[in-house]
Order: sequence, then structure tokens, then C-alpha cells
Amino acid sequence: MNEENLFDIVGIGDVVVDAFIKLEVGHTEETANGAEYCLPFGSKIPYESMTEVPAVGNSANAVVSASRLGLKTALVSCVGNDNDGKKCVEKLKKENVSTNFIKVEENKKTNYHYVLWFGDDRTILIKHENFHPELDDAKTKWIYLSSIGENEKYLHDDVLKYLEKYPETKLAFQPGTYQLILGKELLPIYKKATVVCMNKEEAKELLETNSDDIKELLEGVASMGPQTVLITDGANGSYVKYDGTLLFMPTYPDIKTPYERTGAGDAFFSTFVSYMAKGFDEKHAIQRAPINAMNVVQCIGAQEGLLSEEKIEEYLKNAPEDYKLEILV
Repeated sequence: MNEENLFDIVGIGDVVVDAFIKLEVGHTEETANGAEYCLPFGSKIPYESMTEVPAVGNSANAVVSASRLGLKTALVSCVGNDNDGKKCVEKLKKENVSTNFIKVEENKKTNYHYVLWFGDDRTILIKHENFHPELDDAKTKWIYLSSIGENEKYLHDDVLKYLEKYPETKLAFQPGTYQLILGKELLPIYKKATVVCMNKEEAKELLETNSDDIKELLEGVASMGPQTVLITDGANGSYVKYDGTLLFMPTYPDIKTPYERTGAGDAFFSTFVSYMAKGFDEKHAIQRAPINAMNVVQCIGAQEGLLSEEKIEEYLKNAPEDYKLEILV
């Protein structure tokens, strides 16, 4: 590859406008399937506010995160020829993310999701439009592959062909909802991945298990072929497995009560991958990832709270004594 035109990270995945609808009415209930948000059916429900956040989505969040950490990034995606599409492109450009590989498709609507925001958490109503992004000309050191729609399934084969053509390129894979449904059908992607990132619930879904044993989950995902596996377990911290080594990192303590939790996982995973892309090892990366995740939940949406490298190092320097990396194996 021509180093002069080489990106550090190119994200592949849907780009979205999120509409955050802040609700004060309703309640949550614990069920066998987890917490559910309940509203009076057939009623008119008042809401407090609505805030639009353009240019989000797992991969879009990841490349914005990497850009703020000083890396050269781009996004492979599609938008419609509408105002929402223009907002997404403008926002990415403002974040110094290249939009050279974003296709504008006629007669289609840009992905628009509704976020039902209650308390400090949310439920997202999603719909993937029928787009056809193309990877071909994006030359990069790392690919960050995440959430795509069912109609974009061909991108998995395109990524494999790309990695065959450019074997020096590394792959970070953060499987989205549809990719988790595909499960082990994507085994060739897992085998090619340098890093696979997911939370504990996603690992259980992928492995079709009810086990909460984090070591068992790490082993299960690692057996699919990736060099490094990163699994987060909410407030219980995160775990990394690579080269026979197992690391544990606690969460970074909240600087104040979380405001809205969208994008915490994206911030965590993208920060970890960004430091790997900078040439640091897993031990270095995992100490910094929780800091970005902590700060993102202080703001609305997945990007406003993303930090610079300087600010992350400042938080790390001032971390409490119990914020320490543990080498378990």
C-alpha cells in the first residue's frame, strides 16, 4: 500500500441519525429476559424533549473516537440524498473523518433511529435502509467492522477478499445485532480478526450458552480464531485474552451520575482498538478504554463525550488507587 494515502482505521458499518426522546412517564420491570420498559398502552404519552444526534452508529462512533485520539480515519457507509444524509456527512467532516467512501444513494432515506430515553438508559427503535456501500478503494492499516443491515451481508465477503489482497491490514470486529444472529456463519471473519470486542450478553448469544463464567466465554470466542478477545461485563469490569494471557480491568469510577448510556460500549471498544492501532499492546490499551466509556455516559449520544489522548492520560494519572490492571494468567 502507498503509505502516503494510508488511513490508520477505516470503519465499515451503517451511519445513523439518532433521535433521543426523553421520557418521564412509565416504569421498568425485571423479567426473565431482563429489564423491560413499560408504558400505558393506548394512551398519549408526554415527552420532555427530543434531541437529534447525526452521524452515529457503531463504526461511525469508532472512527470519530479514533480521530479524536489523533488517528487518520475514514468511514465506508451510505446515506440517502436528503437533509439527514447531509447532516451526517457534515458532522463526520467536522470530526476530521474522511467521507470519501460514503455513497449518497438517490431515492433512499438516511438511517434514522428513535431512542426512547428513560432515566439514564434507553431502548432504540432501529431500521436499516437498503444501502450498498463499497470497500474497494479504502487503503488502511486497520479495518473496524461493526453493525450492518441484512442486505449488506456481502460486505463480510468483501472484507475477507480485502484482507487476502492486503494481508498486512488488521481487522477489529465488534459484531452488531444482525452479525450476532449470523453467529458462526461468520467464522471466517472471526478467524481473520486481530481483535474481537463484545459485551458478556453478546458473547453468550454468540456461543449459544447460558453460562456467566467469563473465562469460559473468553475461551469460547477465542476458539473461533481471533488473536485478542475483549469482553466487557458492565459495572463488573472488562477482560482481555491473548497469547495465553488473561487481563482484568475494573471500570473507571463515574465523575458524576451517568446522564445517558448510549455509546459506552462503542467508546470502550474503539479506544482499545485505537491504542492498538497506535502501536501499544493490550495492557496499555485496556487501561485507557474504560476512561472514554465513563466520560461518554455524561453526555447525550455516543460521541459528544469522547476524549482526546491528552485528556485520557490526565484521567489515568489521577485515577484512584484501586483502578489497577490485574494479570489473572
